[in-house]
Amino acid sequence: MPTTPATAANSSSNGTGEAILLELVDEDGRTIGTAEKLSAHQAPGQLHRAFSVFLFDEQGRLLLQQRALGKYHSPGVWSNTCCGHPYPGEAPFAAAARRTYEELGVSPSLLAEAGTVRYNHPDPDSGLVEQEFNHLFVGMVQSPLRPDADEVGETAFVTAGELAERHAEGRFSAWFMTVLDSARPAIRELTGPSAGW
Repeated sequence: MPTTPATAANSSSNGTGEAILLELVDEDGRTIGTAEKLSAHQAPGQLHRAFSVFLFDEQGRLLLQQRALGKYHSPGVWSNTCCGHPYPGEAPFAAAARRTYEELGVSPSLLAEAGTVRYNHPDPDSGLVEQEFNHLFVGMVQSPLRPDADEVGETAFVTAGELAERHAEGRFSAWFMTVLDSARPAIRELTGPSAGW
């Protein structure tokens, strides 16, 4: 992946595990400062910039990922293709492409902005809070996946009907339906009416 000023400034090449900073924003999405990642998620939470990616295959199936069990936030739950936080000063689009590659080992063959959504979702298991101004992206994946086991437990491509069944039975991230519903207009434009999204 290409190095940008934001990624270079926030990547620890000496393995010291320096604190990860998130971009704090106001209700209109304007940057107002930074905060350490974990502290931004501790109750009541600080509003920060995030992104969510929804990638589809050529049959119009959504790529889901199950978050790895070792993750400190929402481990083991199913969620959208990729989600995360831009580094301070990093464009959300660049962050979305970067993290998709880091987590799943693929670069989207198409990635388009799909709006933003603001939400407040407490995680009942961890007590952490998602206070996020989330930038949404939809796109296509046409390459074999190479998931990072530290980030991703499993992956699955699902139709709209299969997702409804899985969501009724399984554990999904607290934010999943909020970001999916907000991205639906762009998803329908990408996949066409026959896909059922």
